[in-house]
Amino acid sequence: MSRPIEIKKHPFPSLLYLEWTLLAITALTAVIPPPLRRFRPKLPELSICGAFPDLSVCSILPELSIYSLIIFALMGLRLPRNNQTTKIIYTAIEILLILIVGLFGERFARLFPFLYIILVTRSCLIFQLNGRLFVTALSFALFLVTTQLKYQLFNFQASPQAQERYRFLILNSSLVFGLSLVFVLLMMNAVLSERQSREKLALANDKLRQYAMQIENQATLEERNRIAREIHDSLGHSLTALNLQLETALKLWQSNPGKAETFLATAKELGSKALKDVRQSVSTMRYNPLQEQSLEDAIASLSENFHRFNGILPIYQINLEYSLPPEINTAIYRITQESLTNISKYAYATEVKLELTTTKGNLRLIIQDNGKGFDVGQNTTGFGLHSMRDRTLALGGQFNINSALGSGCKITVNIPLTWLT
Repeated sequence: MSRPIEIKKHPFPSLLYLEWTLLAITALTAVIPPPLRRFRPKLPELSICGAFPDLSVCSILPELSIYSLIIFALMGLRLPRNNQTTKIIYTAIEILLILIVGLFGERFARLFPFLYIILVTRSCLIFQLNGRLFVTALSFALFLVTTQLKYQLFNFQASPQAQERYRFLILNSSLVFGLSLVFVLLMMNAVLSERQSREKLALANDKLRQYAMQIENQATLEERNRIAREIHDSLGHSLTALNLQLETALKLWQSNPGKAETFLATAKELGSKALKDVRQSVSTMRYNPLQEQSLEDAIASLSENFHRFNGILPIYQINLEYSLPPEINTAIYRITQESLTNISKYAYATEVKLELTTTKGNLRLIIQDNGKGFDVGQNTTGFGLHSMRDRTLALGGQFNINSALGSGCKITVNIPLTWLT
């Protein structure tokens, strides 16, 4: 539930100061000396007690109007905005106080239209558009009714010339008052719309920050998962096998030293392989070749590293007719890197082919090996394949895997170059 609008939390302090200024002007009319007697017959009084001073209630009505004005001013210090019924009751009380001031306020009743302007301003802070329009229309209607009632009361005591001048005054003041209400309503709607836009923009910025943090956390989590999988699939396997070889060598050390030595040699090879896997993983995490090299040079480095670790030199063909954006370069590099890593671990291939070409509006990457292959229906949920697919889909591309047991594997990536079309 929204809390009421208070002074310290007022959305527009300048409007509150303007409201106090209008109320002060209205109140000052109560202490300003009345006009000179020679000017008084020209226009009738604007209050009922001014027209009928002999009424018994006229002795207390001026004080009542002053109290009404004070209450009206104090009501502006706390505006309701949580319950529709409370808003309606609040506005009805304001209208009643304005009518008391306008009908019985004697001298300062001449400026009671200012109170309607304040009423419309407050309604814009507590009501939606339909409520604002209704309060504005009601204020103008009450102004006309109050003015017409005064005219009817004063008509019998004024001369025809004064009546004509008063009719002109009514018409002129009604027109000015109506335009003032429309101006206030439009101004408040514009100010509130601008404020709502800024609040929505600030909210959108907060959401973007939250999304950015979520993406960053997700990226960190995915990188941790990748490192964990890397350790599990390579280093973990090598260390497990190394431990088994050492345990067997210890058991055979006394009974069969020659065979134990064979197991120790195998353990040494496994240790060397584990060390190579660690170095390769650390190098992959710490070094980003795209920061200082082109995509062609980075892929050439991957091929050289693959040849160094596996003894197989990939056959690659790169034909890039266009300069690619950084995000595409990074995605292609990571997909190529992951593909070569998978081939190194699982494929047992003797030949690897890589083709990277661009045509008008499209980029195609093909990585193919003649390894043992795998069943696509059962082995496409690994982290590496999932990461390659996500990188491709993030760029609006297509990712396809063609493989079968004993038939090698072919990965095809198509990324649209929309900025060229």
